[in-house]
Amino acid sequence: MKAIIGKKIGMTQIFDEKGTVIPVTAIQAGPCVVSQVKTNETDGYTAVQLGFGEVKEKHMNKPAKGHFAKAGIQNKKHLREFRVDSVDVKVGDEVKADVFVAGEKIDVQGTTKGKGFQGVIKRHGQSRGPMGHGSMYHRRPGSMGPTSTPGRVFKGKKLPGHMGVQTVTIQNLDVVRVDLDKNVILVKGSVPGAKGSLLKIRATVKAAK
Repeated sequence: MKAIIGKKIGMTQIFDEKGTVIPVTAIQAGPCVVSQVKTNETDGYTAVQLGFGEVKEKHMNKPAKGHFAKAGIQNKKHLREFRVDSVDVKVGDEVKADVFVAGEKIDVQGTTKGKGFQGVIKRHGQSRGPMGHGSMYHRRPGSMGPTSTPGRVFKGKKLPGHMGVQTVTIQNLDVVRVDLDKNVILVKGSVPGAKGSLLKIRATVKAAK
């Protein structure tokens, strides 16, 4: 199974054999443990559930404790599920960073940084109005549409609002290096989220042309 849960450590840069600088994101990939295997016969679809991160028992609720007790594994802080075509693991198996090798393409899913309530210029990239003293129209959203007809604002109008905290998937990222001793993989470019945020990593589903 080419999938794992990871935690974003941060960004740095490394040099390749030719001395070219490569910007990379360091991700702590696992170790994860298989906490549940779902099949078409029992659940209607095929998937593998992974657990990641240590947690004290006092911070676990009763249903979660029962879930891990049934699987016969240690309590984990995070659970994530990956859809698969076929299952080649069983409950209790450990998944580490060695599921990926340098040169592979992966998809990374995470939650973007929250930026609070923002206006249309920062949120949607719109342009401001004239900054002269008589303009009276600088960073506002723009026309709301006709007045009497239709007499409402159309759905989808780009307006100020909450920005960030969205689930985003970056596809076709290159695995530059894999450190098996530390369970760290270096991925070329940036991935969604702040330092310490949780990531879902899997083999790419759309190979780049």
